[in-house]
Amino acid sequence: MNTDEEAIEKRVGDALRESDATVATAESCTGGLIGSLLTDVPGSSDYFDRGLVTYSYDAKMEHVGVTREVLDEHGAVSEPVARQMARGVRDVAGTTWGVATTGIAGPSGGTEEKPVGTVFIGVAYAGKWTSGESYSVVARHEYDGSRQEIKNEIARQALSDLFDELQ
Repeated sequence: MNTDEEAIEKRVGDALRESDATVATAESCTGGLIGSLLTDVPGSSDYFDRGLVTYSYDAKMEHVGVTREVLDEHGAVSEPVARQMARGVRDVAGTTWGVATTGIAGPSGGTEEKPVGTVFIGVAYAGKWTSGESYSVVARHEYDGSRQEIKNEIARQALSDLFDELQ
């Protein structure tokens, strides 16, 4: 099978395995779908550590260290929250990579500023201690469709964003 034809979860798995890297996820709007996709690949236990579904504000604070101040100031669906979620799950799990999603899957809950289908996806990398190489990136995306279609698009985009960073 050509790499272009392989499922994103397989390409991510191969890239993680080749670089001897690991990943953990903190998912809000995708409810564990990214972890499910990753574990669809045989041998994913080589690189997938855990997936946390941090749907509520309290779960985001308790499990991945999102601060109350950031949640109050920006709301759950925001760049700063996605960044803190990705960094937090990476650090809690002790993995090389952390991936996070926070968004509005609909059909309700959207605003003019953040319509239904809006998502922020965070990807965080852990460099070696004192190397200064650790970083995180966040991307905003918007999708149309049913709740299930939006969740699927977000989960696949999150894996694609991770894959881009692995290159």
